[in-house]
Amino acid sequence: MGNKIVIQSSHKIEKATPPPGNQALNYSIETLGLTKIQRHVFICADQTLPKCCSKQASLEAWEYLKKRLKELRLDVPQQERPSCIFRTKANCLRVCCSGPIMVVYPDGVWYRQATPEVIERIIQEHLIENKIVEEYAFLVHPLSKTSVVTEEQHNRSLTSKGYGEAVSHTSAG
Repeated sequence: MGNKIVIQSSHKIEKATPPPGNQALNYSIETLGLTKIQRHVFICADQTLPKCCSKQASLEAWEYLKKRLKELRLDVPQQERPSCIFRTKANCLRVCCSGPIMVVYPDGVWYRQATPEVIERIIQEHLIENKIVEEYAFLVHPLSKTSVVTEEQHNRSLTSKGYGEAVSHTSAG
């Protein structure tokens, strides 16, 4: 067995040794642009037990989202646009109908039937033009503006690690 541990009774992973001084985390923060994220898109894809749509349809939607964000250079900060859009494949967003389901945070806009065609509209209209795609949005519930972390604390944390201040979520896209 050695360094192997069992997770969820079927997945095996190696025990990780944290790098000294969190160098790997700092590298990830910098290269992924984590301090520059303006929006975070989650999509139901590759479900263990597909209910909202077929597994194939969800993976097709996920691959399309990844491809288009990269093609449009929205996935990493650019000189002309210092913010970025992060995307995450979620096994299940627990809305088990009308899928694939996609949600855009911090806006809190939940979309149904997120096929590649619909995703293209969401990218163009919502992520770029800041307009909700009403015909596919089934809920709008933005994240709270209140936080346990003040903006000052947040910026102090970033500057102490050498990253400068974060891009405001309220800045024009």
